[in-house]
Amino acid sequence: MNVVFVEPNFPRNQREFPRALKAVGATVFAVGETPWEWLDEELQGWIDHYYQVGSVTDVDQLSAGVSHFQSLAWVDALEATIESHTLPAAVVRERHGIPGTSVHTTYLCRDKPAMKDALRKAGVPTAASTGASSADEVRTFAAENGYPIIIKPRDGAGAAGTHKVSNDTELAAVLDALGDMPSVAVEEFIEGHEGFYDTVSVGGEIKLDFACHYYPGVLEAMRTRWISPQYISTNRVDEGGLYADLRDLGERVNAALGIETSATHMEYFVSPKGLRFSEIGARPPGVGCWDLYSAGNDIDIFRAWADAIVHGRVWHVPSRQYASGIIALRPDRDGVITHIDGLDEVRSKYGSLLIDEHLPIGQGTQPIEAGYMANAWMRLRHRDFDTLRDVLDDIGRIVQVRAQ
Repeated sequence: MNVVFVEPNFPRNQREFPRALKAVGATVFAVGETPWEWLDEELQGWIDHYYQVGSVTDVDQLSAGVSHFQSLAWVDALEATIESHTLPAAVVRERHGIPGTSVHTTYLCRDKPAMKDALRKAGVPTAASTGASSADEVRTFAAENGYPIIIKPRDGAGAAGTHKVSNDTELAAVLDALGDMPSVAVEEFIEGHEGFYDTVSVGGEIKLDFACHYYPGVLEAMRTRWISPQYISTNRVDEGGLYADLRDLGERVNAALGIETSATHMEYFVSPKGLRFSEIGARPPGVGCWDLYSAGNDIDIFRAWADAIVHGRVWHVPSRQYASGIIALRPDRDGVITHIDGLDEVRSKYGSLLIDEHLPIGQGTQPIEAGYMANAWMRLRHRDFDTLRDVLDDIGRIVQVRAQ
C-alpha cells in the first residue's frame, strides 16, 4: 500500500507515524516543510519518497506534492495527524480521488459551531453555541444564554485563543481585544470535570479506545502559572459507569459526523446536568498522549493506527495494566531555567514509576499557555489510577522549577 503522510518531521512525535507505516508494510511517501538533507538518518530510513513544500497547509502546494507522487505510483491513502493539516489534506484527498476522511467530515471536526449544530440535530448532549461574526452577535448570545460564556477560534485546538467571560465588563474587554473581530465560536460555559476520549476507528467502528482526565480543566491549567497541571489516562475503561457512557457518546458522535477510518480526539465534560460533548478532532491527541497509551497498555498504538490505515484491521488489544499520566512543571517566572529543586526526592520516592522526563535546565522558558510539554515535565505510570493521581500531586508540591 502506498501512503502519503503529511509533515513527518515536526513536531518531534510526528516521526512515529511514518515509522509505524513502514513497519506494517506500507511504502511511505511524505510531504514536509523541512529539506530532505536536514532529516536524520533514522527518519529518512522510514520514508521511501519525499517532497518538500513551503507550507503543508497550502492546498496547492500539498496538491503538487501528491501529483508528483501519483506520477510515480498509485496512491492509496493520504494521512495528516495535526489539527491544522487535516482540512488541507482532505481537500487534496478529494481533488486527487484518494479514499479517506471527507472534506465534509473534516470541516465538521474543525468548525466548532457547525460541529455542535450537527451533533445537536443527532441528539448528542452538548453546550449551547453559535458562530458569531460581530460584537452584537456575541452580546445577543450572552443575553440569551447568560454568563459565563466561552469565546474561541472556530477552528482552534486546545485552549489557544480561548476566553472565559463572566460579565458584561469582561465581555467588553475581550471584544475590544479582538478588534476587527474575526468569526468566532461562542459557547455556554459548562461547569464540571473535564477529560477526553480517544479512539482508532476502522470503517466507522471503534476498534481501540482510551479515556483521560484533566486536573484541573484545560482553561485554568493554561492560564495559571503556579498550577502544575496533569492529565491521566485511566486503566478503568472496561469497568462501565462513566466509561460505558463515554463509549456510547463516542459512537454516536463518530456516526453523526461520518468518521470512518481515523484516529479521533474527543473532549467531554461531566457536569451537574450529566455527560456533555465538548468538541472532537479527526486526528490523534497532541502533547505526547499516545506515548502514555502505549506505556499504560503494553502496545504500540502508532502501529495499531498504521494497521487500521494499511490493513483495515487492528490486532492490538490494550492490556489496561497501568494508569499513565503527565505532570507539567512550570517555571516560577519567564526567563532561563537555572535549576530545578526537589528532583532527588522525587526520584527516590517514585523513580520506579517514571516513564520519562524533560528537564531543560539552561534553556529559555516558553509561555505556560503553550501546553503541558512547553517547559519541564515528567511522565509516570502505576497500576492504580488513584495512587498515580496522588503521586503526581506530590510531585507538583515537591518539584520547583526556577528561572531568572
